[in-house]
Amino acid sequence: MAGSRVTLGRLTTVPAEAIAALLNEPRNARHLPLARGPVTVEEAAAWAAGKDAQWAAHGYGPWAVMVDGAFVGWGGFQREDDGLPDLGLVLLPSAWGRGAMIADEMLRVGFTELGFASVQVALPYSRTATDAVLARWGFVPAGETAFEGVRFRRYLLSADAWRARA
Repeated sequence: MAGSRVTLGRLTTVPAEAIAALLNEPRNARHLPLARGPVTVEEAAAWAAGKDAQWAAHGYGPWAVMVDGAFVGWGGFQREDDGLPDLGLVLLPSAWGRGAMIADEMLRVGFTELGFASVQVALPYSRTATDAVLARWGFVPAGETAFEGVRFRRYLLSADAWRARA
């Protein structure tokens, strides 16, 4: 892990088969309450195109996450109804130990290159022991939010709090 290089690219540059494998990973599914079952390669390609379209609509969106040139997942920022960018990250199990390194890079880009004043994270209740992890970055609990009728715990991080911890 030491010396690993994280790069963030467009989802549409990743083979749809690799995206389908990630989206169909059963160990991730338990923490993705909005997922609706197995995804075909064609559905994965359409999903990636939809995620990629957010860049044109909002000036930001999700990325394909690469570590040392290999696709390991997707993540980044999606604009939510309240206007805040929401940070998400879904990794292949082989990359689970690299989440902090990847999130650090995403937050750096969000605050320094995309100019966000704050970001949010919405985590399903299936994720436990997250307060301490998110607090290391400066996130603070901010109640709940819901997507498609599913409740999530909400956390906020301001650019000032992010800079103060660096």
